[in-house]
Amino acid sequence: MPGHLRDHLTEGRHIPGIFELNPNMSVGETIEELLLIWAASYLDEYRDKIIYLPLS
Repeated sequence: MPGHLRDHLTEGRHIPGIFELNPNMSVGETIEELLLIWAASYLDEYRDKIIYLPLS
């Protein structure tokens, strides 16, 4: 995915952000993490980035 994103950005395109989920996290943990990100983030904070969960 990072290679595809790099190519995409090189072409002058953008993405709102990609969150890669951790298969070792439970569904509840994943939901809590995503809700925290949603509640505490700025509109374009994750633009053009790949974020791997968990954040901490």
